[in-house]
Amino acid sequence: MSAVDNNPRSILTDHRVCRACNKPITDRYVLRAIDSFWHEGCLKCACCECRLGDIGSSLYCKSDLILCKRDYLRLFGIPGKCSQCNKPIAAFELVMRARDNAYHIECFGCQVCRKRLVVGESYCFHDNKVLCLDRCAREIQAGKMAGKFDKQTKNLKVLKATSTINGL
Repeated sequence: MSAVDNNPRSILTDHRVCRACNKPITDRYVLRAIDSFWHEGCLKCACCECRLGDIGSSLYCKSDLILCKRDYLRLFGIPGKCSQCNKPIAAFELVMRARDNAYHIECFGCQVCRKRLVVGESYCFHDNKVLCLDRCAREIQAGKMAGKFDKQTKNLKVLKATSTINGL
């Protein structure tokens, strides 16, 4: 008859070796990433060396590099294009967003009268266009812009302009 170890903790920790330092892991918390185990202090971003266990559960791997989200986007992020001017928007550039569209800060404005809109200002998004609330959205509701848009509507949803960093 063979001896059976009924303590699952000892069974699990006997085989856990940190991928970074090759030392056994006996800590209370163990990180598991990329089919390997890590000490909390050993799983770090290859660029900025931030501890990935401290900042959340997301990490990115590319070209044998383990990276935090910020460094991954900085190195490999695909720049988007501004919905107004069609020029590239670099990763981590400050942008304005309206639904799924991103805009350079200086390009975000009413697409009818060209009034520039700033963070916190109210606007409407209609027929995939940003409209100022002051004049253009009201004229659409009143039916004064027939022919300028694919759709006419009496009910426009008012939104607040906000800025974000591209890629986040």
